[in-house]
Amino acid sequence: MRWRGRRESSNIEDRRGAGGGIFPGGMRRGGPIRIPIGTGRAGGGGIGTIIILVILFFGLRAIGIDPLQMLEEGTGQVSTQQAGNDEERQFVAVVLADTEDVWGQIFQSQGATYEQPPLVLFSGQVNSACGFASAASGPFYCPGDRKVYLDLSFFHELARRFDAAGDFAQAYVIAHEVGHHVQNLTGVLPRFNRMRANLSEGEANAMSVRVELQADCYAGVWANHTNQQGLLEEGDIEEALNAAFQIGDDTLQRRTQGYVVPESFNHGTSEQRSNWFRRGFESGDPADCNTLSGPI
Repeated sequence: MRWRGRRESSNIEDRRGAGGGIFPGGMRRGGPIRIPIGTGRAGGGGIGTIIILVILFFGLRAIGIDPLQMLEEGTGQVSTQQAGNDEERQFVAVVLADTEDVWGQIFQSQGATYEQPPLVLFSGQVNSACGFASAASGPFYCPGDRKVYLDLSFFHELARRFDAAGDFAQAYVIAHEVGHHVQNLTGVLPRFNRMRANLSEGEANAMSVRVELQADCYAGVWANHTNQQGLLEEGDIEEALNAAFQIGDDTLQRRTQGYVVPESFNHGTSEQRSNWFRRGFESGDPADCNTLSGPI
């Protein structure tokens, strides 16, 4: 992908090295929509840890030290140090800028305004409106604060653990999560979250698959428009298709446990994920990404 020297999005929040905050929250309604990569769970520390942190917090205040100010200063310092000559950050910012341009044009053609989502870079763990999450959970989109969250170490895992190397494989991941943001803006995610309360686990998984496949298709739509600008290189689409295939539910389950449990699928099979990305890429029209009804 030809990305160097191009416009970078200003909607990057660099929280790397800042940690998840003193008081990580629990999972909230409308939880994160994430790339599946393993068994990592979101959660906080035990009650004893919280008590110690509370005592430490007020102890520092008592001697004239403001812990909140320390955190703010620390966050700013980390962000300044890690920005600039950070190639991975620059790449993410360029891809995000591309999604802003593409979806901005698509929404405008439909008489609507596209709300650009911030992308939060974090390392290790992060606190969002959807709760506390670790890097082991993979990239995710949080409907509650309308932000995409990404630990850049996932790109290395994508290549090493999932045999999905390449910059366009990484771009596909970002575009997929932005696809969830599009779903949030168009009402798909809010409707799904309302429905989920009245669905069985199997029904919720089946609906989740449809939601995820639409995000894959939207990533393909973005790739189509990017290709029209002459920004793709030979092998880019194959990298994205391979990434979609490698993180299909069936492939992941075979890799991690040696067998598959179809009723537990919540993102789609490898074939479904790559097929829907391809459909979006070949069409370039979001209207062709209707996975919510009919066969998938």
